[in-house]
Formats: sequence, C-alpha cells, structure tokens
Amino acid sequence: MAANPTVKRRQLGVELRRLRLASGLKSTEVAERLMVSQPKISHLENGNRAVSPRDVRDLCALYGVTDQQVIDPLMAMAAESGQRGWWHSYGDIPQSTYIGLETDAVYLHTYEPMLVPALLQTPAYAHTVIEEAAPQLTAEQVATRLKVRLRRQHRIHDPARPLRLSAVLDESVLHRVVGNPEIMREQLEHLNSLGAEPHITVQVLPYTAGAHACLSGQFAILQFADSPAGVVYVERFDSDLYLEKPSDVVTFSVMHDQMQAKALDAVDSRDVIADVIKTYIGAAIRY
Repeated sequence: MAANPTVKRRQLGVELRRLRLASGLKSTEVAERLMVSQPKISHLENGNRAVSPRDVRDLCALYGVTDQQVIDPLMAMAAESGQRGWWHSYGDIPQSTYIGLETDAVYLHTYEPMLVPALLQTPAYAHTVIEEAAPQLTAEQVATRLKVRLRRQHRIHDPARPLRLSAVLDESVLHRVVGNPEIMREQLEHLNSLGAEPHITVQVLPYTAGAHACLSGQFAILQFADSPAGVVYVERFDSDLYLEKPSDVVTFSVMHDQMQAKALDAVDSRDVIADVIKTYIGAAIRY
C-alpha cells in the first residue's frame, strides 16, 4: 500500500516534538535559531504541513541528534510526507486532513446526531447533504465533493483490510427528511444492508434514552494499526478539531462506550430502521 502522507506527517511531527523536548528547547527558541516563524515549527510538529528532508536535517542538527539510525527513518518519513494522497487529485477540498487519517485507520467509532455518516451515505443522500450544507457551491464543485465522498467509501469495502466501523446514530437521523421520502427510503435500506456486514455496526440511540454524554454533538475516534494512540475528530463549521492527547482519546472512547450501552443493539436497531422505512414507502407514494 502506498504511504499515506497525512499519517506520515503526523508520525514525523510527534517524533520531532519528542526530540525537541529532549533537547530542552522551546519552539520559539528553535524558530529563532533557524530563522523561521514559530508557527512553522508548530505546524511541523502538529502534522499540518509536509516536512522536507532539509527541515529534518536542520532540526536534528539543532537538537544534537547524530545517530543515523534515528535520522534515516525520519528522512524517509519526510520524503513520504511530501507525497500526494489520492484526495489531492480533486483539488482543494474540505476535511483533507481527516480524509488522510480515515484512509489509514483500521477502526472508526463515531456518533452522529444529525445525519447518516458519510461512509454509509447513498449517492442521492450525499448529493443532497453537500448541496444543502454549502449552497454557495457551483454544480461542478458539488459534483467534485460527491466524487470524493463516494471514493472515501471504498475504505469500508476494501477486501484486504475493511475499515471496522461502529456508528451510533441519534433516532432523529432516521426522521430528518434529506431530499425526499424516496431518497430516505433508499438511504435507510442501504444503512440496514451495510449494518448487517460483520465489520460494520449501526446502533440507533432512541429518543427514550434522554440526556446523554454526547449532547454537544458529533465526533469520531480513529485508531491505527501501527500506533496505539488514536485521534479524535470533531467537525465544526469554521474549523475542525483533532485531539491526540491520550487522555482526550480515552475520554471520548468512554463516551462512545456509554452511547453504545444506551443505544439499541444492532438487531433491534435494524428493526427500528425497517419500521421507519415503511413510513417513507407510504410517503413516497403520496409525494
């Protein structure tokens, strides 16, 4: 499998930060000595930008790192971090960092209070969501974002390493009519079909569950095969959050576990979805 530049950038950033802390230098001191801006150092350590081999060389020299067995792997990661992921071929698209993480994740736990998760959406449902959520987009831009979303879904169908997905959906997701009743019928049938797959779990959190730990909104927890640490992704209208502190990952993991315990199990959830599908069949006939 090709190296994932997003994941490599974040792995390299963690290592560079570890070496800086070991050297006793503050990021402002590093920036001053290398005659670069402090935000650049932060971006490199946070994995928000590609790291060049020259950056690695200069930083290692400043941190007093001379062992080639340490430097060479960092240089290799730097070279890989500059590559382009498949999503870059679609131009400047939102959530590109998240897509890079999602592409490499092995587990994804998510809570969705408003909409069907992007990886489980039908083309018609996804098109409507994209179009309505960003009315300023041109038809061409909507089409491009739809292509990206459908391409992302390849990840859950990869026969070699299918993404293990656990989704808890608020019951309101089933009743919020996106598009029209026919689109909703098709979407919920698709949701039930995917929920029957062994690597996908869909649970409905019923209205009767009342108040719960996730009333503040959507989140996703991504976990990776080569790293014990995960990443919590919180989507926001103006800026997305990526939380990587172990304590944050644990907090959100506990929250997701609590949501699963409050939600209907997978079988009962499919039964509830099937009942809602019947209402859309009748509504589609009258539509």
